[in-house]
Amino acid sequence: MTRILLADDHTILRDGIRALLSAEADLEVVGEASNGAEVLAILDHTPADVVLMDVQMPVLDGFATLPELRDRFPKVRVLVLTMLDHENYVARILEAGALGYVLKNAAINEITYAIRTVAAGHPFLCTEIGLSMLYKAVAQSSDATPDELGTPLGADLTARELEVLKLIAEGLTNGEISDKLFTSKRTIETHRQNIIAKTQAKNTAALIKLAVSRGLIS
Repeated sequence: MTRILLADDHTILRDGIRALLSAEADLEVVGEASNGAEVLAILDHTPADVVLMDVQMPVLDGFATLPELRDRFPKVRVLVLTMLDHENYVARILEAGALGYVLKNAAINEITYAIRTVAAGHPFLCTEIGLSMLYKAVAQSSDATPDELGTPLGADLTARELEVLKLIAEGLTNGEISDKLFTSKRTIETHRQNIIAKTQAKNTAALIKLAVSRGLIS
C-alpha cells in the first residue's frame, strides 16, 4: 500500500483527488495539508511514502518546502502537481528535490501512474511537459533561427494564456481579468507567471512591448 499525503491550498481539489484515489486499491490518502508548513508538521507523526504537492501555496510554498522535506524526511518521495508548465519551473522543482512533475490538467490514470512510479523511486515527467521539452530540444539542435523554423513568440502560449495576455495589454488587473474570464485570481496569476517565463520578458511592460512587436497583440 502506498501512503499519500495531499498538499494543496484548495480544499475542493484535495477532495476531488482523494475521491479519485479512493478507487485505487493500492493507494491510500493518509493526510491533507494546505501549505508546506502543515506538510512538515504532519510528517512528524504520520508516515507517508509520497507527498502529492502543489507549488503555489501560502505560508510555505513548494520551492521552500522541498529542501526541508529532503533533509528531514529523505525517504519520502515528492510528486509535484501544479499548473506551472514552463521548463524553468520543472528544472527548479527537480533540483529542489522533487522526483516527479505532473500538470493539473493530466488525466487521473497518468496521475496514479506517476504516484506509483515515484513511490518506486523512479523519476516521472508528465507527457505534456516531456513532449514540450523534446520539441524545444529538437528545435535548438537545428542551425536555423526560431524565425526560420517558423516558431513565433506565441507558439508555446496556450489559447488561454494568449487571451490573458491580450487583457493584460488592455490594462486590466488580475482581479478584473479573473472576473472577465470567470476564474480565480490565483489562476490568472499562474497564467501571468507562465507567460512571462515562456517569453522570458523581464516585466509586464517588456512583455507587452515584445508581444506587440511579434504581432501577438495589436
